[in-house]
Amino acid sequence: MTEARMTGTGGVIRLLEVRDTPLSVDEVFAAVSDPGAGGVALFVGTVRSEDGGRDVTSLGYSAHPSALDELRSVAEEVAAGWPLLALAAVHRVGDLAVGDLAVVVGASCPHRGEAFEACRALIDELKARVPIWKHQTFTGGEQEWVGLP
Repeated sequence: MTEARMTGTGGVIRLLEVRDTPLSVDEVFAAVSDPGAGGVALFVGTVRSEDGGRDVTSLGYSAHPSALDELRSVAEEVAAGWPLLALAAVHRVGDLAVGDLAVVVGASCPHRGEAFEACRALIDELKARVPIWKHQTFTGGEQEWVGLP
C-alpha cells in the first residue's frame, strides 16, 4: 500500500495516515501540539523481538483499502468523546524490522487525564477496528496472522 493521508490545519483531527514509509514521533507530537494543551499524550507501538515466547524473525503489516476511512471514523468518535484540542494517528504497512515504529498516536487536551484517556481510546479502537493485519514469522519457520476478521 502506498501512502494515504488525511491531514488538515485548524481541525481537531490533524493527521491521519496509513503509509509504507518510516514513522516519526516528532511528526505526531508536532501535529497534536497546541498552545491550549495542558497535556499531550503519545503512544508509540514498536516491533518487538518476541511474541508469546517465540522469537520473531520477520514482520509485515497489510491494510485493507478501507483502512484510512475506518481510521477517520475511529478518530471522529474519539474526538466527539473528549475535550480534544488535537488528535493524530499514523500506522505503518509493509515489512518492518525489530525496533521499527509500527504505530504512533497522539492526543492533546486542556488536562493530562483527558489526554491520556483519549490517546488510549484512540489506540484501542484503532487496533480493534481498523483493518490492518500483522503477519509474523518465527524462528523455525512458523507463521501467524494477527488481527484478521
